[in-house]
Amino acid sequence: MTLFLQYLKARRRGITLGIMFFVIFTISFTLYHLPLGAVIYPMLLCTLLALVWMLADFQRIKRKVKQLKHIHSLTDVVTGTFPPAEGMEEEAYQQVLHTLGEEYTDYNTKMNRRYLDMMDYYTVWVHQIKTPIASMRLHLQNEDTTLSRKLSTDLFRIEQYVEMVLTFLRLDFDSTDYVLQEYDLDTIIRQTVKKFAGEFISRKLRLIYEPLNTTVVTDEKWFSFVIEQILSNALKYTPSGSVTIRLTAEKKLCISDTGIGIAAEDLPRIFENGFTGYNGRSHKKASGIGLYLCKRICSNLGHTITAASVVDAGTTITIDLAQTKQEAD
Repeated sequence: MTLFLQYLKARRRGITLGIMFFVIFTISFTLYHLPLGAVIYPMLLCTLLALVWMLADFQRIKRKVKQLKHIHSLTDVVTGTFPPAEGMEEEAYQQVLHTLGEEYTDYNTKMNRRYLDMMDYYTVWVHQIKTPIASMRLHLQNEDTTLSRKLSTDLFRIEQYVEMVLTFLRLDFDSTDYVLQEYDLDTIIRQTVKKFAGEFISRKLRLIYEPLNTTVVTDEKWFSFVIEQILSNALKYTPSGSVTIRLTAEKKLCISDTGIGIAAEDLPRIFENGFTGYNGRSHKKASGIGLYLCKRICSNLGHTITAASVVDAGTTITIDLAQTKQEAD
């Protein structure tokens, strides 16, 4: 019905012109005192023919609209599948669309090539930078001083930032290697916490963690990255106190700290790309990428991540692991 009303609106000029002709003929025959039947019968016959023509024309337009909607639903518009043009105007429009389609394809090809080149460059860069990092770590392992422990912590931060670069680039890559399987949650957490053991000890921060005794369907590598980023933020903004890792009855993983907290006006935006908020501006430590990556990765894995915080009381990051059914590979 909506399509028919749109059709009548598009043909309103022709319909108005036909009505005007009918009125003109009727007035003319009346002024000349001619029988109205001489104009009414032909006009009724013309109206009947016009209705038949409009019905056929509407069906033709309906088929064309259906075909265009199908083309619109395609991932890439293929201009060669357009219905045959009717008239110079439609032909000109299709030529414009064909040109735009070719330009879009060329642009998309160039951008994909640039993206792949950038991926190749940063992948090589990451692997190259890991060599001197590993060398420095080996040298530091031979020493056990306050300075060496501090340098080891800083070196670990560098490794995190390097991995963050590669993760950021791989997020939109078509062949991102997500492998969903059932994993022991404690194993993932222990492996991640172990990386921060030195920082916990050197800063005298308490870790409150009891075995969670549960499994989760996820990707170990990507989920470990999420836990690592959350713990990194907790340590970064917790000058003293503790970090707590616990699991609720609803299978929600909560990582809480007793740090400086997040301002209420910043809390809704902390998962946005590049957003640092008041803490980032005050402490100059935030990149605004870590939590954004966590949000994207959790979404891809089927998990939900949220945050709650009170200024000067701490922050709690919650990951809902009770996702709907996912098929493990």
